[in-house]
Amino acid sequence: MRRYGTLPQRQLARRLRQLREEAGLTQEEAAPELDWSTSKLGRIENAQQGVDVHGVRSMLDLYDVGGAQWAEIIEMVRDARKKGRWHTYGRSGQGYLGLETDATVVLDYQLAYVPGLLQTEDYMRTLFSNSRRRPTSAEIDRDVRARLLRQRRLTEQPALELVAIVDESALRRPVGGIEVMRAQLQQMVTRATLPSVCLQVLPISLGVHSGMRSSFVVLGFDDPDVPEIAYIEHTVNALHLHKEADINDCKLVFDRLRSEALSPCDSAALVKRLAADL
Repeated sequence: MRRYGTLPQRQLARRLRQLREEAGLTQEEAAPELDWSTSKLGRIENAQQGVDVHGVRSMLDLYDVGGAQWAEIIEMVRDARKKGRWHTYGRSGQGYLGLETDATVVLDYQLAYVPGLLQTEDYMRTLFSNSRRRPTSAEIDRDVRARLLRQRRLTEQPALELVAIVDESALRRPVGGIEVMRAQLQQMVTRATLPSVCLQVLPISLGVHSGMRSSFVVLGFDDPDVPEIAYIEHTVNALHLHKEADINDCKLVFDRLRSEALSPCDSAALVKRLAADL
């Protein structure tokens, strides 16, 4: 899986790329002057590899950057190298968690599960305990705490905006048993009343739809210069999509699914009925 940096790391990478271009240098011209390979410079400029203060100082010398701009860039380097909150939970923050932490909007389509930001603790424990990597009790506890921390952003200010689309089949699967699933459905109804949450359900009666191939998430950021990221989990690992064409394809499917799904009001009513029927 490719490494994608946090928002400060991505902002630094973009700034370093801009400085090289302003200096009139290509990656092929700059890399040898820095005693780096072209591929290494490319990874740094795409936030796929970190860079320390010494490396950035060499870049600034080469690009003839000085004064206040020098100090600003060095401060960006130090900020980008700080360990995030997920280090406490055994995560580097270089994957999905770090990206979601910096996001302001989450478009989440789930085919088989309740979206993570809407899960109850019992529901998520059931999922974590059935992971193919067979986690220990301590690892499950850690992962639960991390997910609960993520959920707090829905009620904090500024709140994370969540637009969630869930296939009805996921809501009919009694993950953890009847009582766990009933509590899960009831919590979804409650969470759907939050101003930051829009929940829609794709009814089984719809039949074939464009989201049957896989679940996916699209993350949006406040900084207009920071592109959106799409995230797709699969059996072995996960994919981070960053090309504009791929993102647009995901958003097109998401918009189509929103138009095909029940309205937020009708979705909440359906979830209530499913909970009552358990």
